[in-house]
Amino acid sequence: MLLALIIFLVTLTFVIWQPRGLGIGWSALAGAGVALLTGVVHLSDVPDVWALVWNATLTFVAVILISLVLDEAGTFEWSALHVARWGKGNGRRLFTLIVILGAAIAAVFANDGAALILTPIVFQMMLALKFSPAASFAFIMATGFVADTTSLPLVVSNLVNIVSADFFGIGFARYALVMIPVSLVSLAATLGVLRFFFRKSIPDRYDVAELGRPEDAIRDHLTFRAGWVVLAVLLVGYFVAEPLNVPLSAVASVAALAIIVVAARRPAFLFRSAARRPEPTATVSPAPVGRGPIAVWPVVRSAPWQVVLFSLGMYLVVYGLRNAGLTDALGQVFAAMAGQGTLAAGVGTGFLVAGMSSVMNNMPTVLVAALGIDAADATGIVHEIMVYANVIGADLGPKITPIGSLATLLWLHVLDRKGMHISWGQYFRIGIILTIPVLAVTLLGLVAWLTVLH
Repeated sequence: MLLALIIFLVTLTFVIWQPRGLGIGWSALAGAGVALLTGVVHLSDVPDVWALVWNATLTFVAVILISLVLDEAGTFEWSALHVARWGKGNGRRLFTLIVILGAAIAAVFANDGAALILTPIVFQMMLALKFSPAASFAFIMATGFVADTTSLPLVVSNLVNIVSADFFGIGFARYALVMIPVSLVSLAATLGVLRFFFRKSIPDRYDVAELGRPEDAIRDHLTFRAGWVVLAVLLVGYFVAEPLNVPLSAVASVAALAIIVVAARRPAFLFRSAARRPEPTATVSPAPVGRGPIAVWPVVRSAPWQVVLFSLGMYLVVYGLRNAGLTDALGQVFAAMAGQGTLAAGVGTGFLVAGMSSVMNNMPTVLVAALGIDAADATGIVHEIMVYANVIGADLGPKITPIGSLATLLWLHVLDRKGMHISWGQYFRIGIILTIPVLAVTLLGLVAWLTVLH
């Protein structure tokens, strides 16, 4: 067990540290290679691990690709500017609307999409509105925080969700039935905590006239319009795919391919009529077809392909912990919680997984905990509560520390490049205060709602 644990900790250190820009996938694969060479895992384990992670990983990459293309088209900036105008100059209303927008983007485009795409847009909005550094900090923190705390409602809202749903065989519709109401509880708790914590920083008023027009944010009208159709078809496809035994990754990949085809205007013969259509003059009101195709290759290259390598490599390393018996020991802890009833099982599992996620990253944690819950042999409502509490803990727990999720590390890096430096100590002091009450309320909401469903 000691060797498996050492390999896991060293691999995790390199994944988080990323020396000289070393990709997380290469670090994870190196750890998996060491585990194979030392006999901690075996070649026969590789197909088992790939069966656990392939659908989750490819779905996640496809969803992020869709979000990146729509971001290039100006969809999210357009949405943010509309939300800012709905605020009508009221700073507190704007804060609430930005949080709700972040929750909506996280639900459909995953937590990474919400944090990494919306944050720069909000940052530029703060500059345009000439908000104080304290006010800008409040809005930026809120955007990053809500991206994870509300990434619960759909299987595709977080890679953690997909991994857990695949592991326990939870269908898309059942997951949504359980977690949409729980996510609304989390959103309400998140908004309440954020509004209270930043109450002195949120400005009373702002000048709407300082904002640009939403229409001007659209850089490709054809892709912008097609995006709404693709999203509608995508959401319907998620529910239709389940009874047909079609994997979510197939649905998401087809949607990603469709929006890429539109953005690139390839094959060209499909878009000849659009290309011949003249650009409107200043006296014509209809929106233009677009400013030309999007350069999709850089977008495709910027997709999180390293996550594919990371998923296989890191989960092989985690499988080594299972082979060494660590997950069975964790299963005994979960079994003890299960024996105390639904409330103890839900709250105990959620907080334990949150703590593990905050110190060893949520991606390996969710699978370690899933293996432990499986080993606990709990049944009925207690088992179901523990399964969903694992998801909640792995989604919310990473907000306690900067290393809790790779998305948070990248988010901090993006902010640093824009001149807003948040130290790890500063982040932790805020993160733990914000996360604990939201986590507690969300777990109580889960227990209450599943009790109603049963």
